Amino acid sequence: MQVMLPSEKYFGKFEAVFLFYGAMPTGVAVSETGRIFICFPKWGDDVKFTVAEIVHDTLQPYPSLDVNVVSPSNITTSLISVQSIVADGNGTLWVLDTGAPNFSEPMKGGAKLVAVDLNSNTIKRVYTFTEDVVLPTTYLNDVRVDFRVGKAGYAYITDSSSRGPGAIIVVDLETGYAWRRLNGANSTSPDLYLLPKVEGKILMNRNQDGSTSPFRLASDGIAISPDGKMLYFCPLSSRHLYSISTEALRDRTIPDMNLQYHVKYWGEKGASDGMITDAKGNVYAGDYENNSIRKILPNGIMETIAHDPRILWPDTFSVGPDQYLYFIVNQLHRQSRFHYGNDLRQKPYSLLRIKIAEPPAPTF
Repeated sequence: MQVMLPSEKYFGKFEAVFLFYGAMPTGVAVSETGRIFICFPKWGDDVKFTVAEIVHDTLQPYPSLDVNVVSPSNITTSLISVQSIVADGNGTLWVLDTGAPNFSEPMKGGAKLVAVDLNSNTIKRVYTFTEDVVLPTTYLNDVRVDFRVGKAGYAYITDSSSRGPGAIIVVDLETGYAWRRLNGANSTSPDLYLLPKVEGKILMNRNQDGSTSPFRLASDGIAISPDGKMLYFCPLSSRHLYSISTEALRDRTIPDMNLQYHVKYWGEKGASDGMITDAKGNVYAGDYENNSIRKILPNGIMETIAHDPRILWPDTFSVGPDQYLYFIVNQLHRQSRFHYGNDLRQKPYSLLRIKIAEPPAPTF
């Protein structure tokens, strides 16, 4: 007699929006008009363009193919290796270019924040960084913007370095002046006691030559409250959630070493890559160890809204005007660098969405 043994419960109703059979995506952004943008950092796949728009079920280079072609003469004005894209709800797509293909040292002038006008589909401004802001170890990971402070607003960027200090980079969007905050602080650094486990196995760097090392990445996920006053963040190699007031981040009279006293600890939410907020102030975060998506309410209560074996490394999130949470699933943990040079990823990668019945958090 065959007995059906009890098994793990899965839940959460999501649907596929787009399937990727080429390069591996990391980022998604849905504009206020419902346009969907995707980015593909250059991590070893054949990346023909690092930013694309989904148009009529096809990927079109964005804002143009020319902008996605890099040469020594256009390092600052072309897109090199984009890790993150964010539509601000106000007609602009913010493109965060690491300038660091294959996690190399950032090219001089290559690491940048690019503002693309969604009406004309042209670059309207490029923000580059000085050497004391983008370090040789820096990996620009994700960005959030708020236009309610300063003359032109501010941007907040995570540095998720694997071999240097993590930080939050603050950018005055009027002047372009930028500075590092929480540089190397506990809250922006990897949890050295974390042993991440994905698909039942410990996730670590396993090199082709047989050598191994811990997988440690600094501050990565970032989300901003609907009023722009609170910034949530988390290291990739950590299960912990932190927040800090954006006013404290912008206040240069607070020495960086004292800024840690302004950080609030929210507890464990699972190990996350991307995060996002909705208009009610709920924070959504992936849990890549448990194939899950969490919702953290403003009062700190956490719940799991999706748990499914197909959520193989939930990466970046975006809330669309249709009140869906869009997220990339890209099997990042199956890359060859974690498996002695063997690429275990199975195509397609996917863009999924789940109804949350809340609009995105406003930026202005």
